[in-house]
Amino acid sequence: MMKYKNYTGKAEYDDEAEIFYGEVIGLRDVVTFKGTSVKELKKSFKESIDDYLAFCERMNKAPDIPASGKLILRISPELHSYAAITAKAEGMSLNSWVAEALKDKLYGGDH
Repeated sequence: MMKYKNYTGKAEYDDEAEIFYGEVIGLRDVVTFKGTSVKELKKSFKESIDDYLAFCERMNKAPDIPASGKLILRISPELHSYAAITAKAEGMSLNSWVAEALKDKLYGGDH
């Protein structure tokens, strides 16, 4: 994974074409990049993001951002109730409790 200006790129290598290629992930828009070396791939990644941001500015369009920090969940009423009761019992807001649960799942408690 590569990071630049809060964007994340994921790349793979095509052995037949002998080229690295990748895509900026977490966007509705498609932003791709490629290179024949790691150095070229990294340069292309950054240039693609800069080009994307410049294009959005020229079009007077807000660029996609990878994550806003807001998450809407659709869960059963029973699960919602149980989570809210558990959060309250642990002295936390439901939002904080869910954030902690996600961190535990993603990072295995190492946060």
